[in-house]
Amino acid sequence: MGRPKIHDDALRGRLIDRAAALVFDDGVDALNLRRLAADAGTSTSAVYSLFGNKAGLLESLYREAARRFGARLGDVAVTGDPVGDIVRLGIAYRDYALREPHLYAIMFTQQDARIDDCAREEAAATLAPLVDAVRRGQTAGALRKVAPELVALACWGVAHGLVSLEFAGSMPPGLDIASGYEDALRAMVDGWRPSIVHSPQ
Repeated sequence: MGRPKIHDDALRGRLIDRAAALVFDDGVDALNLRRLAADAGTSTSAVYSLFGNKAGLLESLYREAARRFGARLGDVAVTGDPVGDIVRLGIAYRDYALREPHLYAIMFTQQDARIDDCAREEAAATLAPLVDAVRRGQTAGALRKVAPELVALACWGVAHGLVSLEFAGSMPPGLDIASGYEDALRAMVDGWRPSIVHSPQ
């Protein structure tokens, strides 16, 4: 019979969530492993066992943020309406940000210079479902034939900008971003539709 795992996935997840909250509240430099262990009800040896050191913890935070983000986008079903899929992916973007604000900040607003290139490439790969939806839209003739990555990035930029402004509280008084968010996404996608050339009268 094998020995029971003392430092299991549940503890790892608890440490990840607490560390993300600490970084979100006070910044990367304020992340102290002793404080983290105390907050999570465990020992510093558990933190070192699971993550190695602070740099390992920060990289794990970044990878976990990307993993959960990718999983949320993966929940968006691929349909026969690629333009609609693009909008639904944008809605999933905001949903992830609202559900996981601490990890969202780790991935998108508080990136640390110590994160290695491999982890950054994994995070960048989360854009793949959106690029795929754009390509399908282009194949169907619903979107202009330009670099699909450009269209995807523009759509992502609108989602990111609106979410960032929402988090910062930088919205005009009385504006309900939740009710207008989808309309803003659709307006962006519509801007990439093929131009209509009118015949001369």
